[in-house]
Amino acid sequence: MTTAPHLRPVPTSAAARRTAVDYVWAALRLALGWIFLWAFLDKTFGLGFATEAKDAWIDGGSPTEGFLSFGTKGPFADFYQGLAGSAFVDWLFMAGLLGIGLALILGIGMRIAAAAGVLLLVLMWTAALPPENNPFMDDHLVYAGLLIGLALARAGDTLGLGAAWGRLSLVRRHAWLK
Repeated sequence: MTTAPHLRPVPTSAAARRTAVDYVWAALRLALGWIFLWAFLDKTFGLGFATEAKDAWIDGGSPTEGFLSFGTKGPFADFYQGLAGSAFVDWLFMAGLLGIGLALILGIGMRIAAAAGVLLLVLMWTAALPPENNPFMDDHLVYAGLLIGLALARAGDTLGLGAAWGRLSLVRRHAWLK
């Protein structure tokens, strides 16, 4: 008895499953990288999605002022409102968005990107406590968990430059750069 080509069973070998899992992690890495990179681009150039052209960073707008002034609530609101519009905070935030986004898109420096991304996301989560639709959980924590998974799964090695990055002598000497 022959099986029709479209009814063949899905491969169940460990290698075939591993490859499928690698591609899922790579797709999630690219998607999350694009979220960070897009936030950087929209805030820099005021592309009209979350940031209007008149508020573009390149034209003197502050990428942190709106959220930190008006979007913060809860136990840390006073702290974050005090940071609103600070040039240092703006530069740090934008460097984080760009660095994390590029690292994820390229698949390099996944450990650093994950650590920086988790820090940024947890800070953003604390700025808006409690979340609007849940007692404690929101997308910032889900993305933070995803970043940890991406680093642990070595998601930069598939559809990225992670494997080549890992072979660099500097990266081999300093594992935290992986």
